[in-house]
Amino acid sequence: MHISNLLSVASLAALAAAAPSELERRQQNCVITDFNKIAGLSKYCDVIALRNIHVPAGQSLDLTNLKEGANIIFEGRTTFGYAEWNGPLIKVSGKHITVRQSPGSVLDGEGERWWDYHGGNGGKTKPHFFSAHNLDDSRIEGLKVKNTPVHGFSLDSKNLVVSGVTIDNSDGDNKGAYNTDAFDVAHSYNLTIENAWVHNQDDCLAINQGDNIRFINGYCYGSHGLSIGSVGNGDVVSNVEITDSQIVNSQNGVRIKTKSGQTGEVRNITFRNISLTNITDYGLIVQQDYNNPGHATNGIKIHDITFDNIHGTALQKGYNIALYCGDGSCYNWSWKNVKIHGARDYKCQNYPSVASCSAA
Repeated sequence: MHISNLLSVASLAALAAAAPSELERRQQNCVITDFNKIAGLSKYCDVIALRNIHVPAGQSLDLTNLKEGANIIFEGRTTFGYAEWNGPLIKVSGKHITVRQSPGSVLDGEGERWWDYHGGNGGKTKPHFFSAHNLDDSRIEGLKVKNTPVHGFSLDSKNLVVSGVTIDNSDGDNKGAYNTDAFDVAHSYNLTIENAWVHNQDDCLAINQGDNIRFINGYCYGSHGLSIGSVGNGDVVSNVEITDSQIVNSQNGVRIKTKSGQTGEVRNITFRNISLTNITDYGLIVQQDYNNPGHATNGIKIHDITFDNIHGTALQKGYNIALYCGDGSCYNWSWKNVKIHGARDYKCQNYPSVASCSAA
C-alpha cells in the first residue's frame, strides 16, 4: 500500500522531540524502520508503517500504547531474535485500530529454531506469537504469518474482526512443530474470524471462553480441528457460529471438549456446512473427559447445540463420530445431515437421542 506524506527516516528524531500537544493537533503518518523508535513514536502516529522490523531476542513488538484509531501497516519482512521465553512476539491493544500489511509482506516467526516435538509441554520455552488483548472495536486483516514457534493468535477482545489472515506453519510438519494453535479465544465478546487460511499442527480454532463469536469460511489443513474448549474452571462459551469451512488432512474435524470433574457451560453453539477430508482420529467428537480419559462427568452442561450439514471422510483407523457425555449433561441438540464415513463407529455414552454415533 502506498502511504502519502509519510515521515522520512530523517524526520523521526524531530517528531520524537516535538511537544505532544503539537503532535496531537495534526495527523501524523510515520514510517519506522528501527525497532528502538517504536515505543517513542507509536502513541503519536495515526498511520504507522513498520518496515522490515527486526525485534530483538526476548522482547515484544509492543503496540499497546497506540493513538485511538491508529492504522498499523506491516511492510516487508518482520523478524524476531531467538530467545527461550514465553513471549508474545507481537502484542497489540487499543480502540478502533486497524492492523494490516502491504502486499508481499510476511511476519516470519522462524519457528524451526524452537521446534522440538514438545510444543508447550516441555523442551525449549517457546514464545507465543501474537497477542490481541483489549483490542476493541478493531480489525486485523490480511496478515500473512509464517512458522510460529508455538501458539499463533491469542484473542481476548470486544468487537474485533479478524479477516483474511494466513497462518502457514507447513514447514513444521516434518520439523517438530507442536501446539501451534492458530486462533485461541478467551474472554471475547462479538468476535468474528473470517476467511482464514491455516496450515498448522494443533487446533485451527479453540474457543475457551466467550460470547457471540463467529468463525466463517475458514480453511484448516493439518490441524486438530475447529474446537470449543477445552472448557472448565467455571468458564462459559455461548452463542457461537462456526460455518462454511473446510477441514483437510487433520486429526479432528469439529469438536467440543470439556474437562472432567469441573464446572462451566457450553450453550447455543452451531456447526453448519463443514466439509471434512481425510480426518485421522475423530470426524465429529463431543467429549466430557478431556483431562481424564474414560471419566466423563456432568458438571459442565452442553446444550442447545446444532450440528447441520457436517459431511466428509475420516480414515479407517479413526472414528466417524464420538459422543462421550456425562449423565444428563448433553441435551437440546439439533442433528441434521451429519454424514461422515470411512472410519469406525465409536461406543458412545449419554448422548441425546436425536444424534447418531453410527456412520451415515
